Amino acid sequence: MPSHLFADRPAPQPPERHAVDALITRALRLRGDVDAVRRHAVVADEDDPRLRWQRALCELAVHQLDDLGEHLGHLRNGIPTQTTDEPTPQGLRRPAADRPPGTPPSRVGTAEWNLLTDEASWSEELYRIFGRAPQAGALSLDELPSVLLAEDQPVLTSMVTGCLVDGRPMDGEFRILRPDGSLRTLHMTGEPVLDAYGCTASMWAVLRDVSALRRTQHVVGSARDTLGDREHRARAERRMAAELQEALLPARPGSLPPSGPGPGGLDIAARYLPAGSGDLIGGNWYDALRLPDGHLLLTVGELTGHGIHATTAMATLLGALRGMAVAGVGPGALLGHLNQLIECSAQPALGSAVCCRFDPATGTLTWAQAGHPAPLLFRGATGRPLPPVDGVPLGAVSGVAYEQDQVVLLPGDVLMLHTDGLARRSGRDTGPQALLELAPRLAEARSAQDCVRTVAAEFGGDERIEDACVLVARTAS
Repeated sequence: MPSHLFADRPAPQPPERHAVDALITRALRLRGDVDAVRRHAVVADEDDPRLRWQRALCELAVHQLDDLGEHLGHLRNGIPTQTTDEPTPQGLRRPAADRPPGTPPSRVGTAEWNLLTDEASWSEELYRIFGRAPQAGALSLDELPSVLLAEDQPVLTSMVTGCLVDGRPMDGEFRILRPDGSLRTLHMTGEPVLDAYGCTASMWAVLRDVSALRRTQHVVGSARDTLGDREHRARAERRMAAELQEALLPARPGSLPPSGPGPGGLDIAARYLPAGSGDLIGGNWYDALRLPDGHLLLTVGELTGHGIHATTAMATLLGALRGMAVAGVGPGALLGHLNQLIECSAQPALGSAVCCRFDPATGTLTWAQAGHPAPLLFRGATGRPLPPVDGVPLGAVSGVAYEQDQVVLLPGDVLMLHTDGLARRSGRDTGPQALLELAPRLAEARSAQDCVRTVAAEFGGDERIEDACVLVARTAS
């Protein structure tokens, strides 16, 4: 970076003007495209940290492209102009500023400090950057630290010392306090200028006002940190929701042995099937529980919402359901109490459930539902839903009674309970009919676990848009 004032050497020739003009045109076009994206982002959701981060990046890109356009303009126009047209010590004239009307002030200025004469020469732009009147004259190297923040003065001292004593190029940033009280961040680059004997005669520097650039970078960093914090919390909540759900839902209820005389017990298996994205952990549940009187509780259900709030609400509901079932409350009355519990909760929600009570001695299944798909009964190679009974969704209406019905299970029957999202795939809702079409394959299954594997193979892929649960109970043949 040879001096344009004091160096006794030929100045470098600028590149061809038409080539720089082409670069400027391309930069302006790109700047317009980025600005269009920025204007679109301004009307986006202010509460979304990801959109705030994207908008901040656009702001940063616009500032950087503005700087690029300014640098290319200097490259095209040649050496930045000075404040006067008085002759320099070397006899060179500094032409007056030739800035077109309406052109924004430049953010780049130049300076040179002559160590032999103690002269300081500043460009017109540098006076504007420092907020200093040209009549006051340029600051000498000894005076320059006085306008810096105290904590940044060592940075400038180190750069100047390295340049003048060791001949190292300068490259660093510091903050200045202008006379009007405003704070600016400047980026300074420069080199020593040597005389004919190889000694440092002067120091030349280019100073760029990067205040706007640093502000936008700070906004980008803050938005990125906010987004990172939000994503970290979301990951933590998903992990907590998954761990809570795993603790509440046994991976395999297993085979419940027969209790008392009759057709025998039930071979039971169940599975939770996450949504295709893997991020939407909801309030789905399944349960199979032997009761003190020898009956068996079978239930599946779901609450609206996703994440830790849905799983904690599900945990509360499932605990109450188990307690009432152990106390001998029948399926219809049990759902009525759950409905009241949701109404009294601090965070009301909507839910659906089906609750069954199986008597191994008689093979009788008593069941009730609350806004939930009816259980599916597979007998032989055919399947059908059980006749629906009245029951509104949980949390929808106060003081309602839930009907219950009964069906006798025969040896070899397969009973399937499932949540609503099991057969709901991207772009279509196939409903229970898709599950009923599995009847021939379920008839060939040797266990409830085989039946669940068949369902999971058919409906457990990435196409499903919601998480779901399925529970299969198979009577002994």
